[in-house]
Amino acid sequence: MSFSSLMIRIFRRPDYESDVSQFIGQLKSEQPNLEAQQRAGRALLWDKQVNREAQAEWRDARVAQTPYVYGGNGTGH
Repeated sequence: MSFSSLMIRIFRRPDYESDVSQFIGQLKSEQPNLEAQQRAGRALLWDKQVNREAQAEWRDARVAQTPYVYGGNGTGH
């Protein structure tokens, strides 16, 4: 038996499951539609098609901020 396989056998913990993994497993078993709800929420907020043309227009239309934002013309008066 090689040293590496011996070390793997010594440190192997097959029955260990973290508290977080146990909680998630329990939550999924109690709410089987949870993943579908998560996917629907992600699609609602994140999975969007980006309109590159509109994005470029918005970027081009930005007005540069003056060095002193509280003055009307950038001089601070």
